Amino acid sequence: MTIFPVVMAGGSGTRFWPLSRASRPKQFLPLASDRPLLVDTVARLKGLATPARIAVVCGPSHAPLVRRLVRSIPARNVLVEPVARNTAPAIALATWVLGARDPEAVLAVLPSDHHVADPAQFRSVLRAAARLARSGDLVTVGIRPTRPETGYGYIRTGAPLTDGAFRVQAFVEKPDPVRAAEYVASGEYLWNGGIFVFTARAMKEALDRHLPEVAHGMAKLEPLLLRPGLGAALRRAFSRFPSVSIDYAVMEKARNIAVVPGDFGWSDVGSFAAIPEVRAVDPDGNVALGARTLVLDSAGCVVLGNGRTLAVLGMRDTVVVDAGDAVLVIPKERSQDVRRVVEALRARRLTRTL
Repeated sequence: MTIFPVVMAGGSGTRFWPLSRASRPKQFLPLASDRPLLVDTVARLKGLATPARIAVVCGPSHAPLVRRLVRSIPARNVLVEPVARNTAPAIALATWVLGARDPEAVLAVLPSDHHVADPAQFRSVLRAAARLARSGDLVTVGIRPTRPETGYGYIRTGAPLTDGAFRVQAFVEKPDPVRAAEYVASGEYLWNGGIFVFTARAMKEALDRHLPEVAHGMAKLEPLLLRPGLGAALRRAFSRFPSVSIDYAVMEKARNIAVVPGDFGWSDVGSFAAIPEVRAVDPDGNVALGARTLVLDSAGCVVLGNGRTLAVLGMRDTVVVDAGDAVLVIPKERSQDVRRVVEALRARRLTRTL
């Protein structure tokens, strides 16, 4: 069974400003280790697929950086979406390109900006999902919840299938705290981690049924997919595609959806508040990065230095980030509000650090 991992490296999130910039979004930052999240993502695929079978989907402005960071991946496997149109058209691009190379391809679509503590178990789950996908199902990997999280979507499991998998009964939006607690207590729900496994044939059929304008547009390009000079035709096609996620366009509508539960130390590293999930903490629960970073008489803080001396004293549950040309100080519980800073800077035309 040949698996083609497809690493989704598009997007330009703002939740990690001032470390993240338009030219260097989250997936290019060393948040969970000393390597960028994208590099960690590709590295954990060793043993699952050779570099020749790994593809990365990104935008044109980030393609040179992707090629520099993951030099083991052939240049032709860096698939450039010419216009940002969310995940459904991006996945369609990978499906048609890889399907043209191998009609029996099983694609495993993976976010580039998540952390996995147990790569061996992660690969085992993906293999199980790929076996199930061979039957024609569209398969997602659901993360076993460890707490009543309100920041994630959930997957409600239905009838049991083989290999510990389940039929998907429903995709559920982010719940309030009471409902999240009910979901976890029931044992019927998994976190939606944005990992999808399917054959190229099954995804083409699903897109043809649920997102025909994208399927038809990609089908027209099929004679060109294995030739040079696709750029202009692809740009014209993408400019006409709707901007829509694969969850909304396909996964929430299709009936042949299965889920394989996963428990491999997953974190979406969704904000600075999540850094203690993926980095070592001191006895007081602080994360302090940087050779000249000092954290004294403080607890629950995330302090990220940039080489110069940075001292934090007497703080509780605070995020302090020094990016060299900009500094952020924010309560940890408000880490999701960093995007408001970005919006305010843009409104005041202070865009040099964006």
